[in-house]
Amino acid sequence: MAEPLLEVKDLKVSFRTEDGVVRAVDGVSFTVDQGEVLGIVGESGSGKSVTMMSVLRLINDPNMQVEGEVIYKGRDLMKLHKNEMQEVRGDEIAMIFQDPMTSLNPVYTVGDQIIEAIVTHQELHKAAAKNRAIELLRQVGIPDAEARVDDFPHQFSGGMRQRAMIAMALSNNPDVLIADEPTTALDVTIQAQIIELIDKLKDEFNSAVILITHDLGVVAEIANEIIVMYAGRVVERAPKRQLFYDPQMPYTWGLLGSIPRLDRPKQERLHSIKGMPPSLINAPEGCRFRPRCPHAFDKCAEEPELLNRVDDHDHLDRCWLTVPDKRRLREETISGEEAA
Repeated sequence: MAEPLLEVKDLKVSFRTEDGVVRAVDGVSFTVDQGEVLGIVGESGSGKSVTMMSVLRLINDPNMQVEGEVIYKGRDLMKLHKNEMQEVRGDEIAMIFQDPMTSLNPVYTVGDQIIEAIVTHQELHKAAAKNRAIELLRQVGIPDAEARVDDFPHQFSGGMRQRAMIAMALSNNPDVLIADEPTTALDVTIQAQIIELIDKLKDEFNSAVILITHDLGVVAEIANEIIVMYAGRVVERAPKRQLFYDPQMPYTWGLLGSIPRLDRPKQERLHSIKGMPPSLINAPEGCRFRPRCPHAFDKCAEEPELLNRVDDHDHLDRCWLTVPDKRRLREETISGEEAA
């Protein structure tokens, strides 16, 4: 059996603060293969972005401690020298950041910033790199790319800036493309275009894509596998179809219940998950979702492992409820019939 393109093993990321140790990522593991799309979903603060920024070693904090392995093409990225990691970052593994307005330098043209990404990793003259930048802008749907390549970021709309970020990320044909909330602050039409574009470019470049989002609807079309994170941990992991049609974790039910459904009667209010995410300094004992879970019982005070509890061996979750109880309670939650 072939080795996965990227394998994260028991990744733990913590930060020392005056109030205590923040365990932002607590034992996250996953794999992704060439040409596949992995969706990572969860509320803000669940550890999604910290996980992937740690994979790329983009967090430079003296109070940070990292444990675990990140195996990429047989090498542990956590053990690479800074210069070796610089060669991987942006060339073999690239990232589309959440806010293109703060990620793009406002005093340089969009074209210059794409050119810099190209010449850093490729032996190209600036003229050839500029032609490549124009080609990339055209490829991601920027009209009149020959003229717009010399524009500054503030001259682009939000959707165009996001497309420019995608062009920059794809400039060196990376094997792994990490997209961190690529549709944030965009209207729904542009959101759909950006997701379609990422899916199209994934096929053209045969890249693996890791799509980080808080919205299950965003990954519904293109993901092969979905990871649900809560309070720094993976609480459910499954192929897309199994996760949408047979979700096992009450937290996942809450995320699904907050999405408008066309196949159900219209509700006056969408389902919401009550309460707030827990402190990552003093996490709850047992199941971390227990304080917010309407179905919690005595067993939930014990910590559940991420295990297969259904017939499908690729479907893992952290919930003590029996499978029949899960399926009955899930329908009540997602349909909005659960008592307030």
